[in-house]
Amino acid sequence: MITASLVKDLREKTGAGMMDCKKVLTETDGDMEKAIELLRERGIAKAAKKSGRIAAEGLVEAYISENGKVGSVVEVNSETDFVAKNEEFKTFVMNVAKQVVDKNPKDVEELLAQDSIEEPGKTVNEVLVEKIATIGENMNIRRFARFESEGLVEKYIHGDGKIAVLVNMKKGTNEVAKDVCMQIAAARPEFLDEASVPADRLEKEKEILKAQTMNEGKPEAIAEKIVQGRIGKFFGEVCLLDQAFVKNPDMKISQLLKENNSEVVEFARFEKGEGLEKKEENFAEEVMSQLK
Repeated sequence: MITASLVKDLREKTGAGMMDCKKVLTETDGDMEKAIELLRERGIAKAAKKSGRIAAEGLVEAYISENGKVGSVVEVNSETDFVAKNEEFKTFVMNVAKQVVDKNPKDVEELLAQDSIEEPGKTVNEVLVEKIATIGENMNIRRFARFESEGLVEKYIHGDGKIAVLVNMKKGTNEVAKDVCMQIAAARPEFLDEASVPADRLEKEKEILKAQTMNEGKPEAIAEKIVQGRIGKFFGEVCLLDQAFVKNPDMKISQLLKENNSEVVEFARFEKGEGLEKKEENFAEEVMSQLK
């Protein structure tokens, strides 16, 4: 019988996943040494050792179904920018984006457990572990977004996979949608419109603006009125519909949409590695540590 403690011991020794450990222990009738050997043969133990490394490089990618109604945007991280140029890695990332469109997982955990469209009979996680072993770097599927549209879904990739944008349009043309995608890539809006800004975020901004105004020597009563005027600038920075159109700064995005009988429902903007801590390489220290 394969006990939970036996699985736990193998997992601690190899760093492999729980299901992989359980599987090889079953195959080897609980023989720990044979199980470790089997994991090493399959590249799983080797891959697991890499899982502690910081993966903050990689690619963002987007995929849209043939009918243009369903789209996804994904971020898959690697340790180095060099791997991001690897064709096998690029293909894997695109297949992950297709997987999200076709299989509609609710989160990354469910995505990893799904049967892979790239290699049927294996889970997405098993395919990922194999890529880690063959390519030789830690990699992970960080996040994704998926839109289903009444109108159309459009995408935009910038800088060889550094920024990916996905837009869901209820009404409009692909041309307008492309302009909106490029706007989002360039101007980094956080919200669709003023109503989408969380109340606590808005209040915090008002507090900051009020403090700034009072520091300028304005009385509190006047400062309150000035804040109401200045909050418009905040909306113009963080809300897509309030932003000035990058192709024509005299026009707001809301005006662009109105003139073209278009409507944006939602959008996602992924920038590779944003918010991730990147490892600072010190090659001199690395050589010294190896010499020691």
